Amino acid sequence: MTTQPVDNPDLWAGLPTLEEEPPPPVWEDPVPLAGPRKLTAFPIGSLPGWLREFVAAVAEETQTPVDLAGCIALSVLATAAGGRSVVQVRGHWREPTNLYVVVSLPPANRKSAVFGLLTDPLYEAEQQLRTLIQPAIVEAEMTARLAKEAADKATAKAASASTDERDQLVATAIALAQTADSVSVPVKPQLLADDTTAETVTSRMAEQGGRIAVMSAEGDIFDIIAGRYSGKPNMGVFLKGHAGDRLKVDRQTREEYIEHPALTMGLCVQPQVLDDIGRQEGFKGRGLLGRFLYSVPESMVGRRKIEPDPIPEPVMETYRRHVVDLTLFLAEWTDPAVIQLTPEAVATLTAFQARVEPMLEARGGIMGQIGDWGGKLVGAAARMAALLHLAEHLTKGHTVPVAEATVRDAIALAEYFISHSLAAFDSMGADRIAERARTVLEALRTHGWREVSKRDLMVKLSRSEFRTANDLDPVLALLEDHGYVRAQAVHRTGGRGRPPSPRYLVHPRLTTPTA
Repeated sequence: MTTQPVDNPDLWAGLPTLEEEPPPPVWEDPVPLAGPRKLTAFPIGSLPGWLREFVAAVAEETQTPVDLAGCIALSVLATAAGGRSVVQVRGHWREPTNLYVVVSLPPANRKSAVFGLLTDPLYEAEQQLRTLIQPAIVEAEMTARLAKEAADKATAKAASASTDERDQLVATAIALAQTADSVSVPVKPQLLADDTTAETVTSRMAEQGGRIAVMSAEGDIFDIIAGRYSGKPNMGVFLKGHAGDRLKVDRQTREEYIEHPALTMGLCVQPQVLDDIGRQEGFKGRGLLGRFLYSVPESMVGRRKIEPDPIPEPVMETYRRHVVDLTLFLAEWTDPAVIQLTPEAVATLTAFQARVEPMLEARGGIMGQIGDWGGKLVGAAARMAALLHLAEHLTKGHTVPVAEATVRDAIALAEYFISHSLAAFDSMGADRIAERARTVLEALRTHGWREVSKRDLMVKLSRSEFRTANDLDPVLALLEDHGYVRAQAVHRTGGRGRPPSPRYLVHPRLTTPTA
């Protein structure tokens, strides 16, 4: 460095001095962005013995992930118990026992075969319920027809009567018409809805005492909810049907009122369906997606056994008999059976709630990005505990409280759904910023920039992912938080024209050959 002579300072007046270059910035190791989620294995050991054996056997014979049969098995239990039982958690906190479960698997995973094996006993139970009630239906229909005929005859007689007789005959006709109108014909029991528009789901629930189930190996139901036929989202019945909130619908032809709706949904969709849901504005902020328990297992296509072991007949028969027995028993309950927890079970569930709460913190909590979903997790664990308890005790489940071990099994299932639901919400865009940040990191590595402007980045990035420069701001902020880039001060010239583009220093690790 050249310095001015001390004895003649005016000699260098007005001339620039040579200053030392600033030292290169010191970079700490960047904090890695979260990569693909590590998914928890389905805790098949949490299921009661007879159900565990059947789920494992179905997975073996169909060569599908055990997650698929396991999740649909939970939906089958919820179909049997939903609307007919509730679990008493503590105080005034009760949870209904219906569930919304969705499994995401690519095509060619034999989803229909698994659904058929799991749901066949429900159709058998439905048919038995119809056989049992058929005599009452015939009797009520005959009574209604005779009452209407009597009312019609009385009406005709009153219409042609003389003035002296008319008042008495009109009163008689009115009384007979009221009697005919009061005759109630029982509806045929239905457990599973075939037509899944929002209107028909509501009507079926109203007819079936407040409960119905939608079980499907396809994802069309999400298109219907989004408004395939109506042109706008129609979520009311699907929102209230999960929580059991009072549902009232006024139609032109009739009014439908359900005090405690209980809708169960067991679905299997292709991964693209979850991706599409994340892009549909109608699903955002409405709370429906937070009601599903998600499973995203790895497909077995390409590594399946050619000659797997078939389901043992005793295992299949036990499953069939238990599902039918449980369904028929609970169908008799008009007021829901109340499932109690032991004090130890309550304490275990409370401890789980205490563990979950910090996970919901918006900044830093593992479920901070999906707080709506996470806020329902403890309730879902209570529901699953009640279902496991009913599956264990069948027709005696309402007479004994849920044991602590059963609650622990339900918590294991809840923890399974945490990891899988986080992955599902990633697909639906809950972690879209992190996904875009990985795209920008790849661009920085590819071009080897040591310093880059925001404008230069926009030129190189896909406009389908980054439509405007504003889309890049939260991504660069995240990369700066993680130590991959550093924002430089923007020096404005004060002149007219476009302001200078923000510039960023890039971590040397991204520009070296070993990066």
